[in-house]
Amino acid sequence: MQAPHRVILVIFTLLVMIAIPAVDGNASGKSNSSNGCGCHGSQASPYFTHNYPSDYTPGQTYSITIAVTQGGISGTKGGFSATMNAGTFSNAGANTKIVSNSPTHSNSNARSWTFDWTAPSAGTGTISGGIAVNTVNGDGGTYGDGWSTTTVYIAEAASPNNPPSVSNVEISPNPTAGVGVDLVAQYTYSDPDGDQETGTEIRWHIDGALNIGFDGRTSISASETSIGQKWKFEVRPYDGTDYGTLVMSPEVTIVDTDSDGDGVYDSEDAFPNDPNEDTDSDGDGVGDNADAFPTDATETSDQDSDGVGDNADVFPNDPNETTDSDEDGVGDNGDAFPNDATETTDTDGDGVGNNADAFPIDPNETSDTDGDGVGDNGDAFPTDANETVDTDADGVGDNADVFPTNASETVDTDGDGVGDNADEFPTNPAETKDTDADGVGDNADVFPTDANETADSDSDGVGDNGDLYPLNPLESADSDGDGVGDNADVFPTDATETLDSDSDGVGDNADAFPTDATETSDQDSDGVGDNRDAFPTDATETLDSDSDGVGDNDDVFPHNPNETADSDYDGVGDNADAFPDDPTETLDSDGDGRGDNEQAASEAAMQKNITIAVLVLVLSGITIGVVLFMRGKNETSLVSDISKERDLQSTVVATVPEAAPPIQTTAPTVTNQWTDEAGNTWRSMSDGTTLWWNGSDWQLV
Repeated sequence: MQAPHRVILVIFTLLVMIAIPAVDGNASGKSNSSNGCGCHGSQASPYFTHNYPSDYTPGQTYSITIAVTQGGISGTKGGFSATMNAGTFSNAGANTKIVSNSPTHSNSNARSWTFDWTAPSAGTGTISGGIAVNTVNGDGGTYGDGWSTTTVYIAEAASPNNPPSVSNVEISPNPTAGVGVDLVAQYTYSDPDGDQETGTEIRWHIDGALNIGFDGRTSISASETSIGQKWKFEVRPYDGTDYGTLVMSPEVTIVDTDSDGDGVYDSEDAFPNDPNEDTDSDGDGVGDNADAFPTDATETSDQDSDGVGDNADVFPNDPNETTDSDEDGVGDNGDAFPNDATETTDTDGDGVGNNADAFPIDPNETSDTDGDGVGDNGDAFPTDANETVDTDADGVGDNADVFPTNASETVDTDGDGVGDNADEFPTNPAETKDTDADGVGDNADVFPTDANETADSDSDGVGDNGDLYPLNPLESADSDGDGVGDNADVFPTDATETLDSDSDGVGDNADAFPTDATETSDQDSDGVGDNRDAFPTDATETLDSDSDGVGDNDDVFPHNPNETADSDYDGVGDNADAFPDDPTETLDSDGDGRGDNEQAASEAAMQKNITIAVLVLVLSGITIGVVLFMRGKNETSLVSDISKERDLQSTVVATVPEAAPPIQTTAPTVTNQWTDEAGNTWRSMSDGTTLWWNGSDWQLV
């Protein structure tokens, strides 16, 4: 074959090879093909395992391994593809890669692969995915391989429950609640998981003790509380799964109230909204203060003040009448026939009313009205055929007379066994007597023999009228009229005092120091009690530290009992100062009336004068010796010499110098003086010495 032909054949072969696609066995992986690959013919299905969890915890990462265990094509080559409709894949292991969130093999040299899968967020629910595994013979073709698939379902695991909690636990109102106010339990419920509250436990405590009768209630009615009780509740929240921590509310105290401000608590006040009333003894709805009959429930007023209540008084505005038994419009007191509506007058006084008396002006006769065969005059009851005898002559026939042998009684209206005439309360079966004539029956009268008293509201044994404190059982009198009851008044007979706070026997008003039992008065008003005041009548002094009788304020030496004044201001007290008015002198050691400083100067001057005098005498002696010596040399001129000697003496004497004035020497002076805590007085002198006063003179230390 010629060379050109060969070249053409080679080129043609290359073109054919390029045009025919190569068989792709996906040896480097195939993602998102968990349903298997139709390009490979499956000769034998392999068995493989995986460790996906049966349920997942949201957000948790799992290490997944897929491995061929048996079956399939023999050898070590293979591949896989995995998918999951939720979660993410990461951290591909050896021979593995992840493409488009789908793990697959990176080469065909293994039959076991690893990667991580992170579960999706909470609330995703059950998820699913697929796995396809292929075992290959490695010949590069699509035949003679074996593959199999599986589907994986993973449920979402239930999240752990977090218990609920409560806050702001309290009772409304607080910290006290009126006796008429309901109690309401309040708290704020919260649950980190958002669970609804259900079955929360609430239990109430009264005065520190658990009361199971109120379990589960969020409110307590005012009718279930009592004054003085202390209430609190405990709450343990529940979310249907777990209980939270038990929390106790602060305590609330039930207190009484006085709505009308009359000094009586509502619980004891029959009229809690009326400041003028607090008691209704007879329970008729009208307070005792406004009720003319506070112990009679049938009466409240007596307009004509006749002692009979308006309800029972037929003539409520006529103090002379109360009853109209026959209802004829004329009161019984003014009606000659109070029980006969047809009669009111009996002119002849024969017992027959003028209207029925045929002889209204003849007292001996009237008629035989009842036709009983007994004349009206002889008939005890001429108008009553049923009666003829009146044994007790009380005007009521024996048949009708409840008390036929008692002329003073005929009727017992209230059936209490006591006739109306003797019965002071003829229409009240509960009463018959009013011993003290106060209008209140003995049975209802707490003080039946005392016309001034009928009630004892506070049951202290003292009637309300005589009791200055009718509603206070602890008090009844105020002897000194100071508004404080004797029992509570420390000084019940002294209107100016009621309290003694410091129990010193002197009332607080008169006690200048009401809280100090050691003091009661301050005569000089200096704020210091007389007992502690060394000068109780001197407002300028309170202390005398050195007990010398002079107050510290006026005492120049408050800690020295021997000194009080320093008249010359030289630092030495007048008692120790021999010259209290001379600031240059303090001592007179020799008692000659001259100060030591002055005397020292005088003595120094005298010493100087003595020295001069001695010198003069010495010079005089020398002069005389010279004269005598000269006399021995010249006896002949003795007279002349004597004369000369005299002249010489005169000259010597004349030339003796005049005594110089005394030299002034300065005595040491006081530079500092003080008194120590023991009361000793000291001095520092200008010459450096220190002196101490012993009570009579200064001693050098």
